[in-house]
Amino acid sequence: MCYEPIGILHTELTELSEAPRFYTESPYTGVIEVFPPYEQGLAGLDGQDRIVVLFHFHLSKDYELLQHRRGAGELTGVFNLCSPMRPNPIGMSVLKLTAVKGCNVYVAGLDMVDETPILDIKPFKPFA
Repeated sequence: MCYEPIGILHTELTELSEAPRFYTESPYTGVIEVFPPYEQGLAGLDGQDRIVVLFHFHLSKDYELLQHRRGAGELTGVFNLCSPMRPNPIGMSVLKLTAVKGCNVYVAGLDMVDETPILDIKPFKPFA
């Protein structure tokens, strides 16, 4: 199984230590630069309020199947956490979509750092 990024994130966040633990706790904004071969895939996206962004935890190196919640809390399984240290380092965030201009997708509520590889973008469909 092999995935290629469809884009890359540009944001002021450059250090993992600066990044919020969850997108729900973030005041940060940024731009997803979608690579030109995928630009047509953005058609209609500008009508969305929120989007789901799947990304690669490119700075994550190792993982443990049991980890402490938020680094110091209870010990629990990796699949019960949002930790970037995972068997498959894939992350997901629900972001506020502020604009789409050409290949650029402007978002708010970031919990990712600069140059994070973007794997996919989907419309957010909340449960009714």
